[in-house]
Amino acid sequence: MASTKSFAEAVKDRRTYYALSNESTIPDSRVQEIVKDAVLHTPSAFNSQTSRVVVLLGDEHVKTWDIIAEVYKQQLPEEKFNQANKRFIGFRAAYGTILFYEDTDNVREFQNKFKTYEDKFPGWSEQTSGMHQYHVWTALETEGLGVNLQHYNPLIDVRLETEYKVPSTWSLKAQMVFGKPTSGPAVENKEFKPVEDRMKVYGAK
Repeated sequence: MASTKSFAEAVKDRRTYYALSNESTIPDSRVQEIVKDAVLHTPSAFNSQTSRVVVLLGDEHVKTWDIIAEVYKQQLPEEKFNQANKRFIGFRAAYGTILFYEDTDNVREFQNKFKTYEDKFPGWSEQTSGMHQYHVWTALETEGLGVNLQHYNPLIDVRLETEYKVPSTWSLKAQMVFGKPTSGPAVENKEFKPVEDRMKVYGAK
């Protein structure tokens, strides 16, 4: 059943959830629909459409966090790995993971096509990736799921490229973990810096 929340309510309610179970409040087909809508309808500079996404569910989600743990075990001292592995175990216990990529070939294509803005496209690519992440994150939470966003790249890039046959031109930006929340958000009452210091308005009627 689709959420009845308004867009403004969904934006205000979005939070980070770390305590997640391997259950989902919606069918896998709905998860795919949400991600597909983000890929199709999230804006990008010059309609460059540079974002790429890999959705990992069930055993593939579990395998992903086993791979990440294995990579970090090889890279970290035992004590530091043991601390990190507690987090990996928590992410592994969730329902799914979404990998967000940017296609560097696609970015270069637009750099070559629009030379005046050549130096801007890498930054614009990062912006569109962030919009995709925010779109999916907010949409999943309106469906009753909890979400958190991780950044274990670049150490994990090659292993995931190999495992999921991802082109080497796709640059990994983030790993989004989701599942049914088993407790409240990481920060219940978010603190805000004064909006007066962060926003200016001119010419309002």
